[in-house]
Amino acid sequence: MEQRIGSSSQPLEGAGFDPAFIPGLTSPGSGEAEEAKPTDTEPEDAVEAADDEPAAKAPEETEETAGEEVPDGPVFEAADRRAKIVADHRGVRLSLDDQACEFRWDEVGAVETETPRFGKRFTITVHTPDRRWYPIEIEAPSRASFTEWDEQLDAVMDEYFEDETPEPEKEDVDETD
Repeated sequence: MEQRIGSSSQPLEGAGFDPAFIPGLTSPGSGEAEEAKPTDTEPEDAVEAADDEPAAKAPEETEETAGEEVPDGPVFEAADRRAKIVADHRGVRLSLDDQACEFRWDEVGAVETETPRFGKRFTITVHTPDRRWYPIEIEAPSRASFTEWDEQLDAVMDEYFEDETPEPEKEDVDETD
């Protein structure tokens, strides 16, 4: 009896798996790779023009914040090798690898933190009023960072987050029989 190691199924073929299966659907691989190669014969004017351009602004210094004064208030910032969260006077900014999102304080419904029983992954979830949530996990250097991060985030939330849920009004109940 013969035994095989690996899958006994054959690889699938067809347009669903290989767009080049249908002739004319993809362009032929002519000399595009050769055209994309950079040339060493660039004109010197192009190099000089690139040097004359102004330096790019730092990521935190965008056009809308260039003239804005930064208030002296609490700032929460936590990051690891992939993820980063910043909460300050402008709102909450989350980034993971090359993806980023920003929430102004009027777009934030709640911010929830979760500390694991084991491990060092601190989870922060931003909830929006339209019932969407955006979690991010940050690996802490040590478990002692959890309490420090919670305190810093609470200080920012107390300063900038305004909970606009109205208090329930008490109705005057007339109990006359």
